[in-house]
Amino acid sequence: MRLSRSPTPFVLVLLAVVAPAVSADVAILRTDYYQKTCPDFNKIVPLELSCPGVVSCADILAQATRDLVTMVGGPYFDVKLGRKDGLESKAHKVRGNVPMPNQTVHDIHGMFKKNGFSLREMVALSGAHTIGFSHCKEFSDRLYGSKADPEINPRFATALKELCKNHTVDDTIAAFNDVMTPGKFDNMYFKNLKRGLGLLASDHLLIKDNSTKPFVELYATDEKAFFEDFARAMEKLGTVGVKGNGEGEVRRRCDHFNNLNV
Repeated sequence: MRLSRSPTPFVLVLLAVVAPAVSADVAILRTDYYQKTCPDFNKIVPLELSCPGVVSCADILAQATRDLVTMVGGPYFDVKLGRKDGLESKAHKVRGNVPMPNQTVHDIHGMFKKNGFSLREMVALSGAHTIGFSHCKEFSDRLYGSKADPEINPRFATALKELCKNHTVDDTIAAFNDVMTPGKFDNMYFKNLKRGLGLLASDHLLIKDNSTKPFVELYATDEKAFFEDFARAMEKLGTVGVKGNGEGEVRRRCDHFNNLNV
C-alpha cells in the first residue's frame, strides 16, 4: 500500500467546475487562438515569460491539465483557448461552488447541474481522483471516533490511521486518492470504490447512491467508456465560466494573484 506525504503537481481538475456561469463570450474560444500572437504556445513552459501579456494563466492551466492527464496515461482532449484571467481572486467567491468531501451526491450534483452537467458527466469527472492526493483533514472524520465509517476497507483504514495520526499538528500530511495506481490515470479509482478503498466520503457515496452506482460499475469494467466520457466532459468543462474581453485580464505572472484572500 503506497501512501504519501509528498506534494503532487496535479491540481484536481474538478475544482474547475466552481465557475458560476458561462460567459456570452465563450464563442471566442478556439484551439488555434494563439497561432499568430504566440505561435509556440504548445511548446513553451512557462508561457507567461515567453509571451508576456498575451497568454492568460487560465489558458496555461487548462492546457497544462490536459498535458498532465495524457502524460500519466489518460485520454487526450482538445483545449479551446482564449480565456481571460479574473480581475481578483477571493475565497468567498469559491465557497459554495466547490464540492466538499462530506456532501451528498444530490448536493454535489446540484453544483454540476447548474453548469449544465449530467449525473453521468459528474461521475466521469470524479474519475480525476485516479491521480492526486487529499490531506488528512478532508477524510479524518471517517477514521476516528464514534462516527468512523465502518464501510472503509479495514486494512486501508488501519494504514490511514497510522498515516494521519499527527495530522492535527501537521496539516500537510496527505494520502493518494488512488492507493493502488496513484501515478497512473486509469479506471482504478472506480474499481477501488467497489472494494471500500474510496478515500473521501464523497467518493464512497458514488458507489452507495443508486443514481451514480451504475456509472461507477460501468467505468470500473470499461476503461474505454470512462476515458471517452471524461474527455468529452473535460472539453465541456473548459467552456464553463469563461471570461472574455472586458471581463478579465491577462496576468503577467501566474504564480501571483491580485487581491488574493484565502
